[in-house]
Amino acid sequence: MKVLATPKIHDYLDDLVTVLYENGYFGFEDFAIDYVNDLIDFIITRMPTSLQRPAPKYYEKYGKKLKYTVYRRSKNTHWYIFFNKYKDKGEIIYMVRYIGNNHTDAHHLDISL
Repeated sequence: MKVLATPKIHDYLDDLVTVLYENGYFGFEDFAIDYVNDLIDFIITRMPTSLQRPAPKYYEKYGKKLKYTVYRRSKNTHWYIFFNKYKDKGEIIYMVRYIGNNHTDAHHLDISL
């Protein structure tokens, strides 16, 4: 099994540290880094075995036949990871194509948290 991400996802995660720190979500940059590292750890280690749902048509702009899973970081923030799953030479590949959270994407999803 391999988990990959598009260059846009890599950029997003790099930028997320700055956004979280500069917008005052964390008082120290190290805490913002740890937070993003926890999200990355979830994607790499737990996303493949977590509950996966088909993504609504709205998200087809990021790829066809996407699935998504939810990372419940806290009572206030849930992250949605959208990905394709396929096989290449017998190996299962997860390609992360979009990441959003309940503050930006919940209204597009029909789920109960």
